[in-house]
Amino acid sequence: MTKVKPYSLFTDFDVDLFKSGKHYRLYEKFGSHLVTVDGVKGVYFAVWAPTANQVSVIGDFNHWVDGEHALNVRWDSSGIWEGFIPLVEKGMSYKYKIHSNNNGYVSEKSDPYARRYEHPPKTASIVWEDNYKWKDKNWLKTRKKHNALDAPYSVYEVHLGSWKRQFEEDRFLSYFELADELVKYVKEMNFTHVEFMPIMEFPYDPSWGYQITGYFAPTSRFGYPDEFKYLVDKFHENGIGIILDWVPSHFPEDAHGLGYFDGSHLYEHPDKRKGYHQDWKSLIFNYERNEVRSFLISNAIFWLEQYHVDGLRVDAVASMLFLDYSREDGEWEPNMYGGNENLAVISFLKELNEEVYKSFPDVQTIAEESTAFPMVSKPTSMGGLGFGMKWMMGWMHDTLEYFKRDSIYRKYHQNEITFSLAYAFTENFMLPLSHDEVVYGKKSILGRMPGDEWQRFANLRLLYGYMFTHPGTKLVFMGGEFGQYEEWNFQESLDWYLLDYQPHQNTKKYFSALNQIYRSTPALYEKGFSQDGFEWISYEDSENSVISFIRKGNEPSQNVLVVCNFTPAIIENYQIGFPVKGKLKEIFNSDSEEFGGSGQVNSKLITIKKKPWNNRPYSAEIKLSPLGINIFELK
Repeated sequence: MTKVKPYSLFTDFDVDLFKSGKHYRLYEKFGSHLVTVDGVKGVYFAVWAPTANQVSVIGDFNHWVDGEHALNVRWDSSGIWEGFIPLVEKGMSYKYKIHSNNNGYVSEKSDPYARRYEHPPKTASIVWEDNYKWKDKNWLKTRKKHNALDAPYSVYEVHLGSWKRQFEEDRFLSYFELADELVKYVKEMNFTHVEFMPIMEFPYDPSWGYQITGYFAPTSRFGYPDEFKYLVDKFHENGIGIILDWVPSHFPEDAHGLGYFDGSHLYEHPDKRKGYHQDWKSLIFNYERNEVRSFLISNAIFWLEQYHVDGLRVDAVASMLFLDYSREDGEWEPNMYGGNENLAVISFLKELNEEVYKSFPDVQTIAEESTAFPMVSKPTSMGGLGFGMKWMMGWMHDTLEYFKRDSIYRKYHQNEITFSLAYAFTENFMLPLSHDEVVYGKKSILGRMPGDEWQRFANLRLLYGYMFTHPGTKLVFMGGEFGQYEEWNFQESLDWYLLDYQPHQNTKKYFSALNQIYRSTPALYEKGFSQDGFEWISYEDSENSVISFIRKGNEPSQNVLVVCNFTPAIIENYQIGFPVKGKLKEIFNSDSEEFGGSGQVNSKLITIKKKPWNNRPYSAEIKLSPLGINIFELK
């Protein structure tokens, strides 16, 4: 086969941007690209390996022979090796054979920028491009209103490998099959968005996708890249946004991956105190290196641009922000000011969010950040990190702690269910009940609920009802919406057979209705990040384990009253204060018979009388459902 010919997609300006950490479209240059040079079709290859003394492309087109197709190193000290190999075609497999200047180190590496990889456990990159014709123009034109911070935002978190399996053949569903079954289901359940646990190529199934080796390719487990685009398209066709889990925090040590790429600590920080994650046995990106920052920001932009995704949920932000994260004294070094913050990470995250929102102002970035680090979801112009939202881990922890308690003890723990409102508006919070809460012996969400079977399901309905009326956006892991009994197992399908039983059917129906009332009630989302959107009526009735509050939207006439009874007692004629006169109409009750409840509902209009209560001039008497949430509108 013809040898490598000199050729480049890089301009001097590209190289300058790359070296300065300001090139945010590196996928257009690096990797393998089908091109025609002097009338001959072939592939241009480019890889960053500054410590190498030889880089060859090996593949099925040259019988994997080292040295047959040695790339040319650029003259500008960029460390880029490149060249054109005639007659290489789409679909051919390849790797880079790298000979390092460091002690003769030799490695075979997958292409960091490859658009497709072999199906694990195979690890080669594949020359790939597609001409997918997108059909989501209308969605993209209107996406801003679906992703806005004053829009309903209810997310269904999915692990594609275990949502549902093809039982007869004992295999994953394909992207095409998911485009039929999953899209239909998410729409039926009235979620506004779906979030995929990492779909970038990864070698090891038990990592759930969080140990990535192929940052620019959807995993081949479920099909081809264009088939994943088809899945995105089908969600958009049905008015559903897509969020991807994105992992810029760490990467695995697999021999074919990014680690020790060219015989040097190229992508990972060379100091183990900053470059090695002890909990996950993985490597940490070197955020101080300009070229690595460009790699990561380019990757974020890639999924937004090339795959039309609507948001990125950034994994493990807390582990990135703090130099002493999960480290003992002596295992970390303070920053230049003597603090524990990773200043390079702070700078990187700000730069990331600035570029994302500059290029795609109608998407969202969401931080999984579990500490009290300030202003995570505030604009960088105010000194914040610039994320659109942040996970509200404190709410998650306190709420699950409260709900696992037997109802007779809840009156002693009223603060657990109310404390989140003390800080609910310090960030743009998303309330998560994610995959992390249903693994490692924690039990399923339903499995945490106390009491007999009826009470467990009533508690589950109440928990999700409280979640959907609490300020902030929502994220629910798959299975919770129909009452999955067992803890999540990434190797098995959800227990769909449970829907043969009435309590689970009722729970599924409830969840669809809950999403619908959330989406159709502006007061529950228009001011979800503002103190102006919430008013306590009473958080002090610990004796009855009852809380009540008003949720407010842009139109005062559309405000709603929410009352939660966290005990199985039916409370007749419960007096509740209200700021104005009128009548209350119950518009939602988790105890409705159609949801498996006892039917203790307020079926008639309730008159608000001029009788002071709860420090309000008016009050009304309502029936509180057992382990129930009641939502009223003012008539």
